[in-house]
Amino acid sequence: MDKIVMVDLHTQYQRIKGEIDEAIQQVLNTSAFIQGPQVQQFAEALATYNDVDFVIPCANGTDALQIAMMALEYKPGDEIVLPVHTYVATAEVIALLGLTPVFTEVDPDTFNIDPNQIQEKITPCTRAIVPVHLYGQCADMEAILAIAKRNNLDVIEDTAQALGAIYTFSDGRKMRAGTMGTIGTTSFFPSKNLGCYGDGGALLTRDSKLAEKLKMIANHGQRIKYHHDIIGINSRLDTLQAAILRVKLNYLDEYISARNAVANFYDQKLSSIEGLQRPQRSRQSTHVFHQYTLRISNNRRDELKTFLEKREIPSMIYYPVPLHLQKAYRRKGVEEGAFPITETLSAEVISLPIHTEMSEDQLLFIANSIKEFFN
Repeated sequence: MDKIVMVDLHTQYQRIKGEIDEAIQQVLNTSAFIQGPQVQQFAEALATYNDVDFVIPCANGTDALQIAMMALEYKPGDEIVLPVHTYVATAEVIALLGLTPVFTEVDPDTFNIDPNQIQEKITPCTRAIVPVHLYGQCADMEAILAIAKRNNLDVIEDTAQALGAIYTFSDGRKMRAGTMGTIGTTSFFPSKNLGCYGDGGALLTRDSKLAEKLKMIANHGQRIKYHHDIIGINSRLDTLQAAILRVKLNYLDEYISARNAVANFYDQKLSSIEGLQRPQRSRQSTHVFHQYTLRISNNRRDELKTFLEKREIPSMIYYPVPLHLQKAYRRKGVEEGAFPITETLSAEVISLPIHTEMSEDQLLFIANSIKEFFN
């Protein structure tokens, strides 16, 4: 049995090596390393895949969030509602722009922001809601969009972990993650379901004027070279990365299916284990399983992690310290106990290896090891 890893990028590359190498060689041959034609080609292909009008590539997912908020012209002191159980980048950008992150509790089963907790967070200073589609499935967008409409708020979707997920509205409409709100943002970090071989990101929108503004901000605030109409930043997707992503986009649905096969295997083998809760599927959203995240009760999570390590089975804890308890984001009056669901999740969640190249031998070894731990 091959060594088990959290994400096997090497074997995935080997399967499409010929196509990837050819795409890279084409860029090398033209030497158009910045804003080469492959960047626009990838943007158009991703827009088609997501059935969205505009895709604006950028340097990474964090930049995508920043560009979105700059384009929407939020001012220092404006409040942005976001889940407290998420990666720091979501809050980081808000703070960097002088805005106020307003942490909100999450659903204990899906791990996504709880719409029932959003309304009470809204004040006259609130400008936007940032739902993070965590671990691979969409937050309850129908409810979130309704709240946003009632309160005249923007919705910025952080879909870095859920690109390709499909959300079904109560009227039967289906939309991809990142295409439902005002702006969608995503990351192409190598471990993502659609990952490049470095850093990369993108923004998605249906608004032509907003798309033009996003594009300008990502390019130093200029529409015409050396004519800077607005304040911008330097955030470009390298041509090499765009070429790689254009190839890998053709395989994204296949990758999603492979991840779901792993998740279904885990579901079957880990059913009915007392003290272990498997990932819960949303009724409205498909799951692309960027992570397969368990909840382990009775304070046994860390013990399980150590047990797996001894068997050379990797695992990850996303996220061990909630944002409201991070030193950089602590606020007076918001102490331990303020977000009990998130604090419990931080002590209970553990993510198992899940990727496109896992063998049945590896999966059986992982599942049987977990069973042995609980027996």
